[in-house]
Amino acid sequence: MRRGSFQDETVDYAAVGATQAHDLLQYPPKGSLPAADSWRIGSGEDRFRTAGDALLSWGALKGAGLRVYDVRPAQGPAYSGVSFDSEGKPIVPSRLEIDQRYDADGTPYAGPGTTLRVQGRVSGMRADGELRVIFVIEEARRIGFALGTVGGSMVSGEESFMIEWYDNDEVWFTVKAFDRPVGLLYRLSKAVVRRRRKALFAGYLRAISPLFQTPGS
Repeated sequence: MRRGSFQDETVDYAAVGATQAHDLLQYPPKGSLPAADSWRIGSGEDRFRTAGDALLSWGALKGAGLRVYDVRPAQGPAYSGVSFDSEGKPIVPSRLEIDQRYDADGTPYAGPGTTLRVQGRVSGMRADGELRVIFVIEEARRIGFALGTVGGSMVSGEESFMIEWYDNDEVWFTVKAFDRPVGLLYRLSKAVVRRRRKALFAGYLRAISPLFQTPGS
């Protein structure tokens, strides 16, 4: 099991980790617009492992049409093995450091505290910005991570990506997010923010689900 979290004051929002709240849609951070969706992307361990690897190597972002660059792993140790007791209180991790992995092009995989930049347009809307990995989870039946905005984006907030392999052998991909409008156009129109988010979700699904993949892709 590989699990890690990173805390740093450089993200530009206060509710760090709020995408993991079960009531995010009902009680989002103040001033933000929440969104969540889940899709069945297949079944079996192979599908789970393949999807998880694609996710941790930024496949979802790239699938949404975003350029991922300037990927910088955190300097210094990141906590791993985070767990909670029966009352939900965190248990002190037993070890430090998480092994860093790289894809075939030498780009670091998602790791706690990794900072990256994205650039592109989604449905004609700018989607540039600097992001930071808030946490990474790699468990026997769950793989995922969360990204928080650092700056330079039209919105401020967080999104989490999770691949889960259920006991009935189904594999599901879930994305949760909350966006606080920062850019002028976005502050004036919530519909623009929601349209941007919907397009991003569709791109993430295209990248991770085998239903949208073609031979040679």
